[in-house]
Amino acid sequence: MKFEYFIAKRIIGSKSYKSSVSAPIIKIGITAIAIGMVVMMIAIATGIGLQQKIRDKAVAFNGHITITTFNSNASDESEVPLSINQDFYPNFSNIDGITHIQGIATKWGLIRTETDFDGAVLKGVGQDYDWKYFEEFLVDGKLPIYGDNISNEVLISQYLANRLQFKVGDTFQMLFERDGVDRLPFIRTFTVSGIYNSGFQELDETYLLGDIRHIRFFNKWEDDQIGHFEVFIDDYSQIVQKEEEIYQNISSFYTSRTVEEKYPTVFEWINIFDKNIYAIIGIMILVAGINMITALLVLILERTQMIGVLKALGSNNWSIRKLFLYNASYLIVLGLFWGNLIGLGLLFAQKYFKLFPLDPSVYYVTEAPVYISATYIIVLNIGTFILCLIMLLVPSYIITKISPVKAMRFE
Repeated sequence: MKFEYFIAKRIIGSKSYKSSVSAPIIKIGITAIAIGMVVMMIAIATGIGLQQKIRDKAVAFNGHITITTFNSNASDESEVPLSINQDFYPNFSNIDGITHIQGIATKWGLIRTETDFDGAVLKGVGQDYDWKYFEEFLVDGKLPIYGDNISNEVLISQYLANRLQFKVGDTFQMLFERDGVDRLPFIRTFTVSGIYNSGFQELDETYLLGDIRHIRFFNKWEDDQIGHFEVFIDDYSQIVQKEEEIYQNISSFYTSRTVEEKYPTVFEWINIFDKNIYAIIGIMILVAGINMITALLVLILERTQMIGVLKALGSNNWSIRKLFLYNASYLIVLGLFWGNLIGLGLLFAQKYFKLFPLDPSVYYVTEAPVYISATYIIVLNIGTFILCLIMLLVPSYIITKISPVKAMRFE
């Protein structure tokens, strides 16, 4: 056992150490590290969790990448069709990382009831549609199934259901515009097969999902025509790269864009979370480091006579500095232990019991989502420990200025 570690261990284990003048300051230092760790873990878990949750919701309604004609406008309505008979459909064989491609079309309509009305976009989907995301969003009823015959079943949002007082099994009329202002609109009677709630109110209040063949009929399209393709990839971090590859591998009559380009305001907002997380981590580590510096200085002051004796016996400055750094390391580890225990407890409680709800009209989610990963927890602990220890190297330098003779006389 090293000499410095042995002395540090004896100091930590001594009763006088726990009841000394420095004990309250040491407890404050440990508490500061624990609180800092809790705050940093919550900031990272909720920040990344919120980013992923909002991103997944936007992807559910749009796909990671869309392929459209150049003539498509910026509205939510499909006007210029494209054929579903493409080299890249149903599989993009020459690009890796693409998991699914589906053809959809959209058309704006007016929902009419006996007492109320509301505008919404009918998103027409076919047999190739992947309902994976909406399985998670489903709150009542069932997802519609579209087979060989045209279906009047639709999936509506809980927002529209509450607003128009719909429940599963209800029927309602929806009006769609014809070409020409003097012509009567198309009228379709739909049945509510299921109700979903994504928590993304901006999209929930806009879309209901139905059979794409209705839109083909309204727009006088052929059976093989759609509004655009939605493309899903397996690694979101490569979305820009995959969009560029897709653009290079489709017809010059078509274009592609990412979900971030379609909802720029939303993604600019959630990207700000990264800056907030870095700022919180920096502030918390700084506060914890300052508290540990204070605790170390008090420890040095309290053990001044011991420092003089060790110097008189031949110990060099670095050896004595290591003794106090071992002592400080123990305090840092203790603070990290309690910080992890409390922080992980709060995160798991939020993950499984949803203790803290959020306003979906502001945050696009109904409760604070958390992302828990061993990787960032380990990195955060190691990083905090190393940075705090580096900050303690400077105040430990004061030991080199202590004279053995004066130290042994110190009262």
